[in-house]
Amino acid sequence: MVPRVAVVEDEEALSVLLRYNLEAEGFEVDTILRGDEAELRLQERIPDLLILDWMLPGVSGIELCRRLRMRPETERLPIIMLTARGEESEKVRGLATGADDYIVKPFSVPELLARVRALLRRANPERVATILTIGDIELDREKKRVSRNGRPIDLGPTEYRLLEFLMERPGRVFSREQLLDGVWGSDIYIDERTVDVHVGRLRKAINRGQQADPIRTVRGAGYALDDRFGRMN
Repeated sequence: MVPRVAVVEDEEALSVLLRYNLEAEGFEVDTILRGDEAELRLQERIPDLLILDWMLPGVSGIELCRRLRMRPETERLPIIMLTARGEESEKVRGLATGADDYIVKPFSVPELLARVRALLRRANPERVATILTIGDIELDREKKRVSRNGRPIDLGPTEYRLLEFLMERPGRVFSREQLLDGVWGSDIYIDERTVDVHVGRLRKAINRGQQADPIRTVRGAGYALDDRFGRMN
């Protein structure tokens, strides 16, 4: 799956510039102009990384950062703080509030992109890895190929994205709604029962004979890729 970056910046020209350059690097980008709107959006959809301006209307970036760190869902969300404040005391304040990195305006876009990539590698390496592996299952993102115990597995586009999504977060249980959002996208309406159909197809493709099923069904909650699967194979 393409890493998602949310940009919360009220200077529209800078927001457009960041969106253009991040998308050119292959990221999926959401741009938000206000701090209070960002707080609501981040409750609905958590990105892989957040670029956050210090001074925002509604809720300031520093306050939003503090609130995000208090929520279990976003306490480890990678955050890069943007600000015109270059004093050491302000940098210390921003980092102490929970920002992972700090960059002062005006800044070099290539430098920001390098920091984004570096932070993603440290915080969530599986989101930028070329090959994902769990147990005897291997997914090659560059070649768009999946194999199990060396045997090629033929998957449709949706089953491939579903497996990739689950392999990025082994052990985490996703509701059908979360899977629809993560695999199909939030702007597409599909019945939640569609998820069950595609999970069934994925299981049929990757499980042959007596092979263990790596996909765990959690009644009343959703599905997960069993994080014990890699240790059992």
